[in-house]
Amino acid sequence: MKVVVTGGGGFLGSALATRLLARGDEVLIVGRGSYPAMAARGARVVSWDLAVARPGLERIFEGADLVFHTAARAGVWGKRADYLAINVLGTERVLAACLGVGVPKLVFTGSPSCTFDGKDAENATEADCPYPSHFEAFYPESKAMAERIVLSANSPALATTSLRPHLIYGPEDPHLLPRLIARARAGRLLIVGDGKNRVGLTYVENAASAHLSAGDVLAPGSPNAGKAYFVTDAEPVVLWDWISRLLVAVGERPPTRRIPLGLARGVGAVLEALWTLFGREDEPPATRFVASQLATSHYYDLRAARTDFGYAPPVDAETAFEATVAMFRNNAVKNHASGAADA
Repeated sequence: MKVVVTGGGGFLGSALATRLLARGDEVLIVGRGSYPAMAARGARVVSWDLAVARPGLERIFEGADLVFHTAARAGVWGKRADYLAINVLGTERVLAACLGVGVPKLVFTGSPSCTFDGKDAENATEADCPYPSHFEAFYPESKAMAERIVLSANSPALATTSLRPHLIYGPEDPHLLPRLIARARAGRLLIVGDGKNRVGLTYVENAASAHLSAGDVLAPGSPNAGKAYFVTDAEPVVLWDWISRLLVAVGERPPTRRIPLGLARGVGAVLEALWTLFGREDEPPATRFVASQLATSHYYDLRAARTDFGYAPPVDAETAFEATVAMFRNNAVKNHASGAADA
């Protein structure tokens, strides 16, 4: 089977592409980089910026049996136009290319943040979580817009579905855990709220497995066609306990200072206003969206994913945790050794 993975050089995309190659699929990666590591594993790589409108994308997709569209601009700060360019317009270009050359199915990587309304979501189903009327960051807004486009495109000509993996982590994580570790090391990580909120995390291999299962089942009229699904590990964690345990495991001090959610959101609002006023493009130290995410519970009922495409997380929480911290411990040792040698 020929499979296209947009964003196949990224954290989730590369894990997904690696699994596809291991089972014998022909894999074509579409992304802005060259990704020599993925090419060495046997993937064909085409450098292409989906945020830019130019002809030729249909030729790249020609002959594909399935497209995984994982490419996206992530983060919680930046220009709205930049988020729309890749997350919305880029998605429209991918859909148009699929339809133009007869690709039969597409799996979109969405985000639970597209349903986040600032309140607790405890063991929530997809039906419990409509799109909110207001977004406090451009990323969730753009992902909601894109997901709507993808699901509305579902048809006999192109079967589509969306997966919403929550807070993907694991070895080689370039985003979530390095940010937490850096903040803890700088003494800038504060427990927001009472520290008892529960959150569903997603180990990267579990997220990749969910995509594979969804893609294998997907077809016109299949149970998952035209639907969105939450995807996490089997059980939620107490977020701040998990963060503290991880930090201790990699040799950092866990956070002990607390800040009430209301105060954290107030600080975030002021910083957002200042950053906007002065046109700063770097992320503020705090934002309202991140504050609410860190203080509220958000974990999900996985029954729909289990029933409709057989999702069963292959990696248990303890194995995932140990594999993750082992990588970050090794990196810390390497960095320490390198620093000592330089000195």
